[in-house]
Amino acid sequence: MDDRNTNGARSVLPEAEIRAPRADATRNRDQLLAVATRVFASADAEPSMRAIAREAGVGIATLYRHFPTRESLVDAVYRDQVVRLTTGARELLGQQPPAVAMRRWMDLFGDWIATKNGMLDTLLAMIESGEIAHAQTRTELLTAITTILDAGHAAGDLRPDVTAEDIAASLIGIFTVAPRPEQEAKANRLLNLLMDGLRTAARPV
Repeated sequence: MDDRNTNGARSVLPEAEIRAPRADATRNRDQLLAVATRVFASADAEPSMRAIAREAGVGIATLYRHFPTRESLVDAVYRDQVVRLTTGARELLGQQPPAVAMRRWMDLFGDWIATKNGMLDTLLAMIESGEIAHAQTRTELLTAITTILDAGHAAGDLRPDVTAEDIAASLIGIFTVAPRPEQEAKANRLLNLLMDGLRTAARPV
């Protein structure tokens, strides 16, 4: 059906009407991404696309419309989590002292590790094929840690001899022996012990 008016000129839809479907699609995609992240984090094995759609309360066709393949969904979840880690470092520093920001960032890192539980096989295959640049991700995460460390060094809150590589290796070790969410309490205890070691020693009065 042509959208011309009675004078033969093509009518122009209001900008709000043009933007609305796009905004709805973005919200739907974000909702699916959030649900998929939660399902991946709580799964022992890779859940089916149908299970994710069911958890989101949508039909499988809706999920495939936004994420045509499992790989596209895994890629979106993975990249979204990396962005949350990198932007989270700056946001936490804007709200908390460096030592507190570091501890809370560790929780974000733990969430990221947990999300891999339900997409590990696909993720490893994508890294091996080059679809996901693992080296680039590592660089981005180390940069995020360094951002907090530098602030902590400047404030005197965190030890100056600790590197981002030290913290990354420690976190991977902690979440390997105390994976979330099954061993949340143990992971938190180990993270707190790690933070005790990262703080500068109290100076004698």
